[in-house]
Amino acid sequence: MQFQTADALKRLPEQFFARLVGKVTAAVRAGHDVINLGQGNPDQPTPPHIVEALKRAADNPEFHRYSPFRGHAFLKNAVCEFYRREYGVTLDPEREVAVLFGGKTGLVEIAQCFLNPGDTALVPDPGYPDYWSGIAMAGGRMEMMPLREENEFLPDYRSIPETVRKSAKLMFLNYPNNPTGAVASRDFFRDTVEWASEHGILVVHDFAYGAIGFDGKKPVSFLEIPGAKETGIEIYTLSKTFNMAGWRVGFAVGNPSVIEVINLIQDHYYVSLFGAVQAAAAEALLGPQDCVRDLVNLYERRRNAFIGTLRASGWDVKPPAGSFFCWLPVPEGHSSESFADLLLEKARVAVAPGIGFGNAGEGFVRVGLLTDESRLAEAAQRMTRLGLFEKIR
Repeated sequence: MQFQTADALKRLPEQFFARLVGKVTAAVRAGHDVINLGQGNPDQPTPPHIVEALKRAADNPEFHRYSPFRGHAFLKNAVCEFYRREYGVTLDPEREVAVLFGGKTGLVEIAQCFLNPGDTALVPDPGYPDYWSGIAMAGGRMEMMPLREENEFLPDYRSIPETVRKSAKLMFLNYPNNPTGAVASRDFFRDTVEWASEHGILVVHDFAYGAIGFDGKKPVSFLEIPGAKETGIEIYTLSKTFNMAGWRVGFAVGNPSVIEVINLIQDHYYVSLFGAVQAAAAEALLGPQDCVRDLVNLYERRRNAFIGTLRASGWDVKPPAGSFFCWLPVPEGHSSESFADLLLEKARVAVAPGIGFGNAGEGFVRVGLLTDESRLAEAAQRMTRLGLFEKIR
């Protein structure tokens, strides 16, 4: 018997990247040596001191029971100390911190918390597709904010039509940016706070790549800007900073009324995270940070190896300022998807077509710096051997 699903599930966007995974899997099964740069899954292990903290905590019978619904106080206190140390931001652990089952969960939940059917959310284009999922589940409507290279991949608030601005309730931002690798300045965030406050729009800043800035520049937290806490929240995940992608732990911080609503919806979904995972997360936030500096240096070396090889061939590409992604223009005569298919078929290199991140992603492909330097240099060499890049110097 086939049962009818809820309308909310029918509204979910197609999982574009499932098709990419299928293509890569088929090529590997056919015996080809594919360098897979199409996904965003960190390839380094979790630092040992965090793993050891989990092992110790797993032996604690107190953590074998249900956790407090809204997370252990020690983890929320650790989040506050992390933000004080890293960004000079003061947070109230009970009113301004929500523990999340990974950042993705918060990004999907937030739309369900604040959008009624037909309400408008402003979404970066290109951007992380899971923003779309939460909006679809809520029955909301997306209005895209194009991120153009000529504007350093920042949205231009002046170009948003008045009718859209008046109807918008929620806005997603993400810097360092996936997929473009762009970073945001303090001035941009100041403009964001002023503009969102003027128009009553809730800002949700996805700070997933907050630790990963290059050339000696540390990414700016949205909450560092005066007035940001009155205007919105920031969502942080431990997946990238501490290579804890499989651990599913993150947090939202900022506006107390928004944090309360996130906690409320999670009261109905979960009974918080396994206590030992929370203990390990606290260790990550409060323990030695050499591992984070080493990781950023690793990604910077990888970026330089990959981009340097491409540029030496005549492909005029710009290095990302943050995240672990490169955003590359496709050669003349190709769409993002046809170029990605060509690279997989002829060079045996998998990349993500830009169209999968929104219409404004057309004309680009995303490359993840998630394998070692030698393989990245080899991938760049395979790509440039196709001889397509003189046209885009």
